[in-house]
Amino acid sequence: MTTNRENGRRVVIDARWVEAELSGIGRFTIELLRELGRQESGFRFLVLVRDAGRQAAIAREAELAGKGQFDFAVVPWGPFSPRGQLAVAGLLREQKAAIYHSTNFMVPLPAFSRRRPHDTRCVCNIHDLIPLVHPEYTPRALKSRFGPIYRRLMKEIAARADAVLTGSQSAKADIVQWLGMDEGRVAVMADGVREDCVPADGPRPSATPGTPRTILYVGRSDPYKNVPRLVEVFARLLKGHDDLPPLDVRLRLIGPPDPRYPEAAAMARRLGVEARVDWTGYVDDATLVRAYQEADVLAFLSRYEGFGLPVAEAMACGTPVVCSNAASLPEVAGNAALLVSPDDSDAAETALRRVLTDPSLAAQMREAGLAQARQFRWKSVACSVLQIYEALLCAR
Repeated sequence: MTTNRENGRRVVIDARWVEAELSGIGRFTIELLRELGRQESGFRFLVLVRDAGRQAAIAREAELAGKGQFDFAVVPWGPFSPRGQLAVAGLLREQKAAIYHSTNFMVPLPAFSRRRPHDTRCVCNIHDLIPLVHPEYTPRALKSRFGPIYRRLMKEIAARADAVLTGSQSAKADIVQWLGMDEGRVAVMADGVREDCVPADGPRPSATPGTPRTILYVGRSDPYKNVPRLVEVFARLLKGHDDLPPLDVRLRLIGPPDPRYPEAAAMARRLGVEARVDWTGYVDDATLVRAYQEADVLAFLSRYEGFGLPVAEAMACGTPVVCSNAASLPEVAGNAALLVSPDDSDAAETALRRVLTDPSLAAQMREAGLAQARQFRWKSVACSVLQIYEALLCAR
């Protein structure tokens, strides 16, 4: 039987964002749950899932088997559906939950009034505000197509949340500016790097004579990711121009295919380099780590990121990074990467050519990257989240 004291430390974590193919929000949720399960926090957790199959997958991936402080509840409707909204609001009342935490921006609005603080404290992660700050970067996304509705929804969430968590100072500045939130309710905690992101034993495949060097990209195809420009820069490296010699390189793109954004593939065909571009699509965790380890450089020319996890993951795997100097990426990269303007093809080509042709520079960047990546740990994320929970309870 649940005691009143246990109710006073009951945290409901909404994990309905976890899909079968883990990426972004799903990965964040799994890693957070795993680390929360390793901490002696005194909290009891109720994890919301969409179905029994997802419950089993989350318990397995987050290593929650045998963790008595974790329970699950099936809510067969999504976070945006009216039935899902009402069901979670009712569940919070029934559980007398102390804290509700959504690992993405949507929260059950009927459960939380604009008048704060609430009996059940409301915590959510807002990872970025791309459709609000730069709708031109996601022109075919629903949040951009229904911009006024999205803007109103985000402001309602910001008004109701007792605490918002985000991954960078850059993202926090956007939240404060665009949603009108008090800075004191927005906490910055950088994402973590998975434990299996480590350098490989032995040399990279490109150390074998006759093997091309690999430029890696990890992420989606939305316009803000700037993949067509990366393809253009790759073509210049591959073919050479003016007094610059061609390089024996290939480009590997890892990320879910998106038929809404065919521009990168069209660019590769137009420039005649499609045969040297490997469109890998979605891959599992082990394959992704191998890709980081085997790549000679990660190229990440995104125009906007709330955090930019591939940069940190590549560095943890000992892979040099060339990334843009936009939004949060300088925070993540520190002094360990070569930073370029996302709209400067010449600078991107120069930076990539330097890494690919200067072994001494590449070695220095690997060591600097490993040091930079050590500050991004999921244990630190979990401890920071627990501190937020404790602070909210103390304010009751």
